[in-house]
Amino acid sequence: MEKKNRKKFDLMDYFSAIRIAAALLLSLLIVFAIILFVSEMPGVAIQKLMTGPLETKRSFFNVIVRGIPLVFTGLGLTLCLKSGIFNISSDASFYMGAVVATAIAISWPLPNIVHQIVLIGAAAIVGGLISMLPVIVNKYTRVNPVVLAIMANSIFYYFGLSIISSFFLEKSGSWGSYKFPDDARLGTMIKGTSLHYGFVIVILVTLFVIFLMNKTSFGYKVRVTGSNPAFAKTSGIRTGFIILLAQFIGGAIAGMGGAIEMVGVYKRFQWQTQTNYVWDGLLIYMLANGNPVFIPITAFFIAYLRVGAEIMSRSSDLDPEIVTFLQGIIILLVASQRFLYFLKKRHDQKLSLKQAEAEEGGAAA
Repeated sequence: MEKKNRKKFDLMDYFSAIRIAAALLLSLLIVFAIILFVSEMPGVAIQKLMTGPLETKRSFFNVIVRGIPLVFTGLGLTLCLKSGIFNISSDASFYMGAVVATAIAISWPLPNIVHQIVLIGAAAIVGGLISMLPVIVNKYTRVNPVVLAIMANSIFYYFGLSIISSFFLEKSGSWGSYKFPDDARLGTMIKGTSLHYGFVIVILVTLFVIFLMNKTSFGYKVRVTGSNPAFAKTSGIRTGFIILLAQFIGGAIAGMGGAIEMVGVYKRFQWQTQTNYVWDGLLIYMLANGNPVFIPITAFFIAYLRVGAEIMSRSSDLDPEIVTFLQGIIILLVASQRFLYFLKKRHDQKLSLKQAEAEEGGAAA
């Protein structure tokens, strides 16, 4: 019975759940207070921020479309971070996934469906290989993997941009690649919306990651390697192999996300600036407490706030960047080890007292 109860709380221990919920609520209250202070129409601004995405069908499905790349990035980072390596090269994998998808979409005339499968698969492989690089280089140079990952994000951004500029750039009109053929793009699921079939793929990938991490020996080995590498080694786990494979799968998911975002949302490659999905992914990972079950929920929550902020900016005197401020507060509170620490301390004291009483009762008997 005790094991069953413990399993229920394995999804997310109660202290983390309370702390994250409190951080979200407090962050929203702070933002509401700022809106009341700086806006001439605070009621309209708050109402549009919180309910704007639900007012029209188009706005609602925009939330889903905006959330799809966030889910991919969050899931990819989950694999990377759970293995114990702070590898944040997801932006490199994501961007190069989009570049590879663009190259195949334009260069290879393939039948419908086959075209999408090939470009998404190729993007996944490239993304996975890129994600392994910081770990491999760290092994031989001992350079901090965080530094290597940030370097990889910049290097592959410029590398991908040079590929597009050199081989696939349309010379006339605004900056962008040649248009994607229709058989390379992901179709629209619902007329009158921007929802594409990448939504189906992200559901399948989410289910795969949940199963992989919670129901397979590989997922167990990843968790053990990340939480207690010394124990993992003494248990016979090939930690180096597990870490590398986790990085590859995580990067492959991010690469898929880049490809799906490109051929699902855009008609041509137009990303002249570096993507910053990795920081969104970190926020999503933190809010989900590293659990893949909660990654989609937190990703679509962030997407909801962003769409709401854009609607708010069109209906009031505030800029949508207020959501960036909101995200910063959330990160600060969730990352703080001392935030609501007294709750955990009180719980641990009660637990210790109960254990002591139980031991005394057993000794008396």
